[in-house]
Amino acid sequence: MNHQQQINKAVKGIASIQKKNKKEYWRPAFHITAPVSWMNDPNGFSMFKDEYHLFYQYHPYSPEWDNMHWGHVKSPDLVHWEHLPPALAPSEPYDTDGCFSGSAVEADGELVLMYTGNVWTGPDPDEDLKQVQCLATSTDGLRFEKHVQNPVVSEAPAGRTHPNHFRDPKVWRENDYYYAVLGSRTVDNVGQALLYRSENLLEWEFMNILAAGRGNMGYMWECPDLFRLDGFDVLVMSPQGVLPEGERYHNLHQAVYAVGDLDLEKGTFEFDVFHPLDHGFDFYAPQTTLDRFGRRIVIGWFAMWESDMPEKEELWAGAMSLPRVLSCEAGRWKSRPLPEMADLRREEVKRSGVIIEDERQIEGVEGNCLELQVVIDPQQAEQCGVDLLANESTGEKTKLVYNAREQKITLDREKSGTGPGGTRTTDVVLENGLLHLHIFIDHSTVEVFMQGGEKVMSARVYPAEASTGVRFFSDRTIELVEIRKWKLSKSISTAAPDMQLLLKNE
Repeated sequence: MNHQQQINKAVKGIASIQKKNKKEYWRPAFHITAPVSWMNDPNGFSMFKDEYHLFYQYHPYSPEWDNMHWGHVKSPDLVHWEHLPPALAPSEPYDTDGCFSGSAVEADGELVLMYTGNVWTGPDPDEDLKQVQCLATSTDGLRFEKHVQNPVVSEAPAGRTHPNHFRDPKVWRENDYYYAVLGSRTVDNVGQALLYRSENLLEWEFMNILAAGRGNMGYMWECPDLFRLDGFDVLVMSPQGVLPEGERYHNLHQAVYAVGDLDLEKGTFEFDVFHPLDHGFDFYAPQTTLDRFGRRIVIGWFAMWESDMPEKEELWAGAMSLPRVLSCEAGRWKSRPLPEMADLRREEVKRSGVIIEDERQIEGVEGNCLELQVVIDPQQAEQCGVDLLANESTGEKTKLVYNAREQKITLDREKSGTGPGGTRTTDVVLENGLLHLHIFIDHSTVEVFMQGGEKVMSARVYPAEASTGVRFFSDRTIELVEIRKWKLSKSISTAAPDMQLLLKNE
């Protein structure tokens, strides 16, 4: 089948599976999920013809990872999203086993996707593969045609770069060139990022190894993203093989950022250390774009490899994080929820000066699809916090605990319900003695922004339908200086893509 026939087949497959799907208790209402089946990495995050486009790694035929397509959603505002038909499907000898991750850029009035074509060449998925870089173009942001000159980068650079592992191109335009940064590894398993440039997106020049790992920086760097943020040069990537260090790097794979010095002429990025982008359980393969206001927005895959995904029983798997606004203020990294999420608010509950002794539930503050802002004065408490998605009769809860002596916060999902458990901990510095929490709960997702975005913790959880309580607790008297809670409206359609959008001769 040709590419368009593969796309049409996928759309029909999506509609067929959706007819079987009845229960969807764990599906988020305001986070992007696929209409059915498996999704992972965000791809091609971009703006085209005044609309935001987000693509994603997608297997439309089951809730398991398999032959990768590119799913597709678009939005006028980064809040309300509409499903479109898949943009890419394996169809050519160079991508027959998957259209792997990549990015998008506007060029000459077209939306151009740059992606990795993957082919398995034998039984070993780590060694027996061939990866090349390819283009697909669209004039309407809906139908994409693969370029006749594909692949546009057919070999990894000579030397010590692993010949079979270079992927996930992130492309952008700067001055007179298009640049692309790719994830890679060396033949002796050291993660690295490669930098290419082109005048026309078709003929690419390898510039340099942009950056390479040292010490505990992983054996493979996936999904790199290079940009300037508030005067700083930043490299975001997803390293595999980073070992735990204290309370950091306990997920199977990580998502990190490094602030350094970029020399675009030499093709080098020098940095000393990298830091986690998210201190929770489930955030990987983030990709950024600039919005219409010039803000740097990041979205990550809200899941983790080899993690249990109980939503598979609902015939879908994986989600995207909320869009987050990145900034670097006085040298301090910030990651805040998109302010426009406030458009979804309804039925506000507001309290102030609430005293907590032992534990307490507050009337009207509960739910499984909500936004919660809390300012806590811990006073003399050694430990205090809040139980989310709690059920008093079963003991089910997702627990957020502040330890005053250690100045740390722990996100605990040992009793969160079905699915994986575990705890994650990070340090937090109070502001004028106050703890600021900004929490989003969306059925099977929890995102906690602390101290104005200085730290973020994300987790997938799978509570019972009756687990909707919010309960504050403390070992000594504390004050909730202010509480604001809103229900949030649904903003993502779960309808299957409209086949009529694709009507054309096959």
